[in-house]
Amino acid sequence: MATEDDAAPREILYIIASGNAVQFGTRLLMSALVPFVLTDFNTTKSEVGLALTGMWAVYALSQFPSGVLADHYGERQLLLVSLGGTALGVVLVAVAPTLASFALLLLVIGAGAGLFYPPASVLVTRFYDAHGSALGTLTAFGAFAGLVYPAVGGFASGYVGWRPVLGFSAVFTGLIVVVTVRVLPRIPPVNEGRPLTASIDVWKYMQLLRRPGIVYTIVIAIVLIFSFQGLISFYPVFLVEYHEIDRGLAGAILGGVLGVSMFAQRLNGRFSDAVSRDAALAVSISLIGISLAVLLAVQGLAGAVIGSVVLGVGISYPGPLQARFMDLLGESERGYGFGLVRTVYMFLGASGSLAIGLVSDASGWVIAYAVLGALLAGCLVLLGLNKALSLDL
Repeated sequence: MATEDDAAPREILYIIASGNAVQFGTRLLMSALVPFVLTDFNTTKSEVGLALTGMWAVYALSQFPSGVLADHYGERQLLLVSLGGTALGVVLVAVAPTLASFALLLLVIGAGAGLFYPPASVLVTRFYDAHGSALGTLTAFGAFAGLVYPAVGGFASGYVGWRPVLGFSAVFTGLIVVVTVRVLPRIPPVNEGRPLTASIDVWKYMQLLRRPGIVYTIVIAIVLIFSFQGLISFYPVFLVEYHEIDRGLAGAILGGVLGVSMFAQRLNGRFSDAVSRDAALAVSISLIGISLAVLLAVQGLAGAVIGSVVLGVGISYPGPLQARFMDLLGESERGYGFGLVRTVYMFLGASGSLAIGLVSDASGWVIAYAVLGALLAGCLVLLGLNKALSLDL
């Protein structure tokens, strides 16, 4: 295995992470554009939440086949297909004439982006022994995109409209495709030469999903993804409606949340390597809960900024969470196994956008965020029980 100090592996890590940045940034950009989409299509948060849930659900469903196909055809090929599909989806959404077509075309973005992360993460772990640190770098680039895409997209949409902003995003994704082709080497697939049908073993998949440690981690992951979807999908709208902040500034604050997370994710990944995965997850979950309390208790720009900074540090859980799954999976099963568990927990967590849209429409933001706080408290209880009872899950 290579270390992060080696020149060639660092270059490989950074180009893979850049691909993760554009596919993640594209999805986060859609959240920053929600205030403009609501006005353009004269619709409700519930309806846009349903559209976003569809995108995230298809994204989740693409994870498992992506892992299986990467095992047979190579991670590099899947990364290129993913980025190309994401760029195509962005172009199509940019010209969507109605809310219905907008919702349907978001599925293309979801499918394209969904093919990326399992092969990317497996490829990274083939180069690095310190999985938490390497995966933290991978997710940190995504967080950087979360800083840039919503901030720039939110402000630019106020001047040129949300559709041209999507066009610029598609062009940049195309440039990353070109760089990936030139820089990323061809690496033999894990199961090269093995028939694809040999990997279709339902019993094997069911047995993997029945492992106690996998089940336990999936439950925690579902809550974290549900909360993330519910928060991020409507965060600019929440800032506009609850804190009375300008739409463009709201997009910039969302970018700031992901910007803080960019730095926190690498630190939390290393913390999980040095201490434990569960300790890192507990810190993240606690900080998200604190951020919700601040955001609801202190209205206005000050509360929004302070709460957003704490939230950015809190959503540094992806590296430790994914490293926890990698710890539970053997090297030969990480491709299909990681893709399978990501499909399960991301699909079940995808309803966060719809749920928070419905609750906020019906009962307001305080109740909507209180629901998220209760779910996160449940996660802390699970982590505490695993530690206190020495369950070794």
